[in-house]
Amino acid sequence: MNTDIDWDEVFEYLPRTIVELKAKPNVLYEIDWYEATMVPPIWLVGDPRPRYPHELRIVSRLKLQVCDLTHIPLVMEA
Repeated sequence: MNTDIDWDEVFEYLPRTIVELKAKPNVLYEIDWYEATMVPPIWLVGDPRPRYPHELRIVSRLKLQVCDLTHIPLVMEA
């Protein structure tokens, strides 16, 4: 089993990043997930096949969140 994971690549192609297929300029996709143990590793929303990083150009990371902030009400007991 190959355990050589390119962590820089994993963090470059995060879910919700907007990318363009180099073969189809001006067609934008959102990264659904990155599966480091799969080849090719990048799955796009609305694209049925996974992609390699060299097939993509990152357009925007504006939709990324570092963490999901969920409001949890504070309950104080007497």
